[in-house]
Amino acid sequence: MALNRRTFIGTGVAGAATLAAPTVWAGGHGRPKVVVIGGGAGGATAARYIAKDSAGAIDVTLIEPQRRYYTCFFSNLYIGGFREMESLGHSYATLAANHGINVVHDLAVGVDRDAKTVTTAAGHVLPYDRLILSPGIDFVDGAVPGWDVSAQGAMPHAYKGGTQAQLLKAQIEAMPEGGTFAMVAPPNPYRCPPGPYERVSMVGHLLSQINPTAKILIADPKEAFSKKGLFEEGWATHYEGMITWIGAPDGGGDVSVNPDAMTITINGEVTEVDACNVIPAMKAGRIADIAGVTEGNWAPVNAADLSSKMDENVHVLGDACAQGDMPKSGFSANSQAKVCANAVRGALTDSRVFPARFSNTCWSLIATNDGVKVGATYEATEEKIARVDGFISQTGESVAVREATYQESLGWYDGISSDMFS
Repeated sequence: MALNRRTFIGTGVAGAATLAAPTVWAGGHGRPKVVVIGGGAGGATAARYIAKDSAGAIDVTLIEPQRRYYTCFFSNLYIGGFREMESLGHSYATLAANHGINVVHDLAVGVDRDAKTVTTAAGHVLPYDRLILSPGIDFVDGAVPGWDVSAQGAMPHAYKGGTQAQLLKAQIEAMPEGGTFAMVAPPNPYRCPPGPYERVSMVGHLLSQINPTAKILIADPKEAFSKKGLFEEGWATHYEGMITWIGAPDGGGDVSVNPDAMTITINGEVTEVDACNVIPAMKAGRIADIAGVTEGNWAPVNAADLSSKMDENVHVLGDACAQGDMPKSGFSANSQAKVCANAVRGALTDSRVFPARFSNTCWSLIATNDGVKVGATYEATEEKIARVDGFISQTGESVAVREATYQESLGWYDGISSDMFS
């Protein structure tokens, strides 16, 4: 069955269409308060479902600095020329108008878990009964020698939605004839496992049209990557001789960059490049550290409700959490948000909580109408979110199957966008 707006929205928590009417939690201060930090696939979805399904019984505040949210997912298609940037942008206005969510465009800079308050950069102090953190990713300092965020103008990461993708595309378009594009791929775990390799495909597609003698060089600290066989088949078919992948066995993890000289050094060999996409090692967005709910780079959570293992009144969603087997993706964040929203609503209004179930699919576009996918379903165990079963596209699939997979991804994008913001 092709995935579209209606079928995607229907894949939430079991029984979501028959939610029990909430009764207001007797907290002694009016309606219980939920503060959500981060307005992406996890945070916006959680805020919307809590407000909608509680029918106004819960006071929901969403803190997000950006007034218009640009999805990181599908930004590769913008680089490849398959989407316009504006098609990736979404407004928060409907969340406020339709669901009564208090949308605060500000930066959360402090969390006092004892007092149960959040402080913003503008000095607002917001109380909560439950706090949901969905801050996405930040980068590990020093992960790529020679690179830090001050170099993102010369060597963009383009792994957060918005202007970085525009900058990277402009640099690719400005490459001289026969020039070299380089990518430094990240170590596991990181946001969107197939993402760097879909990006290489989209760069290949763009260069094949405007600069067909250009070369693409990938330095990768991993021995393998998501959908490796599918991508390599596609690269050989569509971009023969253009792409060179240097993995861990060949020194792909021994890499440094010099943004001033525009060079990349791989296993001791220095190469001059004309554009360079550095995707460093990742960690949970900074507010998770500030809140004191991280352990190492990520925030460990309980599988059944995404509550922090350090504080039952704090929940962490999406890319920022360490939850088990689910990959870090927009689909995963949205799926986790629905489970979390149901659990939070149940805890605060004494309404029914349904058993947690999760799913994920990651689509990738290799070339025009050549779409592939990988996905799985998951369940909550005492230990983690555990994989139940999965699927992946196969090499050698027909043109019709690959086109149908791509069309399915477009339906999913429309569906998740509506699920987050309508």
